[in-house]
Amino acid sequence: MAVEGLSYGWLVILAGTFLIALEVFSPGFFLLVPGTVLIIIGILLLLGIDIFSTNIGILVGVGIAIAAALATVFAYSRMTPAGQKPYTISMDSLIGKEGVLTKAADEQSLDGKATIEGQVWSAKTETGTISEGARIRVISSKGVHIVVEEIV
Repeated sequence: MAVEGLSYGWLVILAGTFLIALEVFSPGFFLLVPGTVLIIIGILLLLGIDIFSTNIGILVGVGIAIAAALATVFAYSRMTPAGQKPYTISMDSLIGKEGVLTKAADEQSLDGKATIEGQVWSAKTETGTISEGARIRVISSKGVHIVVEEIV
């Protein structure tokens, strides 16, 4: 199977890589499992196993997809401390939450650190500087950091 010199396998691998990249840049949406499955299916297609046209191919594809999903969930569970369930937090879900600055924050850098619900986040302010130990509220999230304001 080819699309003007490009195998469907490479397209599927590219789609899986895109999902994994999305997970890296926006953690918490659990895109790692489908990304891994797509990469494995793409590799199978490149190896000549056409999982879409035979019953055995479909069974092999589904079996490998389930094994990849279980392996990914197992890897996530091994990364969490003992006794805690693995979970992910979307940065957008932090808006309105309160916490404490553990390192001073300003509008110029991402050096500020805030602890919110036991998690440490890179923080900056919209304007001015907030000192370490101040109570803060999350007002937005941008990229890989949160924007906070001091609670007075």
